[in-house]
Amino acid sequence: MVQYVDIVKVLLKAGNGGDGKVSFHREKYVTNGGPDGGDGGRGGNVIFVADEGMRTLMDFRIRRKFRADDGEGGAATRRTGKSGKDLVISVPQGTVIRDVKTSRVMADIVDKDEKRVLLRGGRGGAGNARFATPTRQAPNFAKPGERVEEIEVQLEIKSIADVGLVGLPNVGKSSILSVMTAARPEVANYHFTTLTPNLGVVRVGDDGFVMADIPGLIEGAASGAGLGHAFLRHVERTRVLLHVLDISGSEGRDPLEDYEVIRDELRLYGELSHRPQIILANKMDLEDAQENLARLREKLGEDAVIYPVSAATAQGFADLPYKIKNALDDAPALQEFEEDYVPVEVIEKEPFVVTRGDDGWFVVQGPAIDRLMQSVNTGDVDSMAWFERMLRRLGVYDALRARGAKDGDEVELGSIQFDFVD
Repeated sequence: MVQYVDIVKVLLKAGNGGDGKVSFHREKYVTNGGPDGGDGGRGGNVIFVADEGMRTLMDFRIRRKFRADDGEGGAATRRTGKSGKDLVISVPQGTVIRDVKTSRVMADIVDKDEKRVLLRGGRGGAGNARFATPTRQAPNFAKPGERVEEIEVQLEIKSIADVGLVGLPNVGKSSILSVMTAARPEVANYHFTTLTPNLGVVRVGDDGFVMADIPGLIEGAASGAGLGHAFLRHVERTRVLLHVLDISGSEGRDPLEDYEVIRDELRLYGELSHRPQIILANKMDLEDAQENLARLREKLGEDAVIYPVSAATAQGFADLPYKIKNALDDAPALQEFEEDYVPVEVIEKEPFVVTRGDDGWFVVQGPAIDRLMQSVNTGDVDSMAWFERMLRRLGVYDALRARGAKDGDEVELGSIQFDFVD
């Protein structure tokens, strides 16, 4: 039997962009060929796709790191490097993807075959041919490709079913699912036979709906008792609940108290008690069932929708699918989780920071500076002139001035040290 896994954490990384090429045209009888270094290729994206046939995240327990291909570097004769191959990851429908660091919802993948670009690869760096100008005809530098960071995400399945069967353990939910659908869940006379949501399709004429047998809840489930949170998350997308009671009290419990226990847990876990509900009074073929059904009707009043059924004898189900279908037609639409994440080209940090050490030196550090340092050729006059212009464009000189730098103060950027000139 395949182990059911419905929540995992994995590491994701889009591909880095390829580096630009420093190259000059070489040809017989051509002594001073111009720059012809090509651009680097784009890094591959990380894409998630909903797979209708998947029911578990078990594969992610085996493989926890996923990385798209990097873009290739540029080549001579202005050839652009090959773009990195996208990484396509299949997940079950109903998978919510969260950024572990921020808890933000990055994607809610609901529809069949839905594709979502979660992380975009870095752009390729410009080759030296891009930096040629009338006054700088032989640039001896190029830009590196953009680097993207690895992030940790949490994948969580929230079952997609129109109708959810809820109730305490061993009240007959799996048996009811098998009577109403073609599903064949494991059924036995002991608690927690069902440890994973079972799905089945109920046909109503030419239409139908998906029903899920949610594993048995216990008192305190909304606070995490037992496997409460693991079970209740599968109720979040259901539009109608079938609340199953052992109306005979064959487990030694009072069915009226059972009803209140489940109602309280649904209410505590995100107000699920407000979902449309149909009560299935199961095990009507057993002793004390009629008496307890009368007590339940008296307690809940005439407005409560109660269906006496017996899964063991398959009695009482004739018009139930039509009643459920009518309830679905009047129920709110499927819940989707609000996304507050937009995939970006590169995961940017603070571009740079300026600090001052005890020795009086000003130190400039940060991702923007790191990328710039990879581009500069310190032995080339044109490259250093371009480097200085980029520092001014990034606002490094303004930031140094704001930190109190004056003419002659010493500044360090990576491997370069220079005197500040205002």
